[in-house]
Amino acid sequence: MANATGLNAPEVAASMGLILAAVVEAAALLGNGALLVVVLRTPGLRDALYLVHLCVVDLLAAGSIMPLGLLAAPPPGLGRVRLGPAPCRAARFLSAALLPACTLGVAALGLARYRLIVHPLRPGARPPPTLVLTAVWAAAGLLGALSLLGPPPAPPPAPARCSVLAGGLEPFRPLWALLAFALPALLLLGAYGGIFLVARRAALRPPRPARGSRPRSDSLDSRLSILPPLRPRPPWGKAALAPALAVGQFAACWLPYGCACLAPAAQAAAVEGAVTWVAYSAFAAHPFLYGLLQRPVRRTLGRLARRALPRPPRACTSRAWHPRALLQHLHRPPEGPVLGPSEAPEQARDLAGRESLSMPEAT
Repeated sequence: MANATGLNAPEVAASMGLILAAVVEAAALLGNGALLVVVLRTPGLRDALYLVHLCVVDLLAAGSIMPLGLLAAPPPGLGRVRLGPAPCRAARFLSAALLPACTLGVAALGLARYRLIVHPLRPGARPPPTLVLTAVWAAAGLLGALSLLGPPPAPPPAPARCSVLAGGLEPFRPLWALLAFALPALLLLGAYGGIFLVARRAALRPPRPARGSRPRSDSLDSRLSILPPLRPRPPWGKAALAPALAVGQFAACWLPYGCACLAPAAQAAAVEGAVTWVAYSAFAAHPFLYGLLQRPVRRTLGRLARRALPRPPRACTSRAWHPRALLQHLHRPPEGPVLGPSEAPEQARDLAGRESLSMPEAT
């Protein structure tokens, strides 16, 4: 029984890894596709071009290198399909180009938000987004071209190494780690650190008194209302949420891959499958982190969801037939005395006589 369990453990681990990888793949495709539609339908979004670029890069990665990782991952990986020389070089080029395009695009988005928040009234200090994204793709194309200089895949008995970590690219991996991970991490840390400092300074600044405001009374209730709470919360806690999430997600997803690029080839090949899919999980986290945290994006998403979902039919029920309204109507006292058919003409004659008697008096 123990031997059977030991034999089945690698297969169970591979199956669980395949299921998790498929979930990450589906989340990346659906999330980035939905965010792309929402961003294109959101008017007045300042960093829309950077968000569109990030969605496009994530969709390209989810449609190319992630399926290759599912089908042709190295053992003990997820797939069992062996790639030939040309597909292996193509997979290596896409992996070496799309990952830096993603990390540098995230850093460009962080710098754009820093300039919009810290220097909102100086548009001349902001470079055009097309120039920034052109520089991003130039660096990504350079790193992808360097990956083509590696050796061809090994013959069939040995596993085909079609990635940056285990593709025989030892001379270029430090440069790749520097441009693809270290530089974006420093830019992102500086941008969101500046955003946090500005938000903290604004939160700690005392509010200005409004014009025409009356002075506070000296009563006991007013004195109790200005007392600090027992457990005071820092006013800059909400301001630290978005920078902490952005920097934490980048470090959690890309730091293991960057460290594996600096490790020896044997150690990098041993942890290739794990660190690769941890890095791929960033493609699924970007729509939630950079899309749903923005209020205009959430409003547009809610409006599109209300339009897409069918509305329930409204029941045309009269309020008079409601049980409570019907009981109130039945128990309501009459406004005047109820007269029979014989008493009604006599009351009419009495009223006419009174009116005729009161006319001379009024005259």
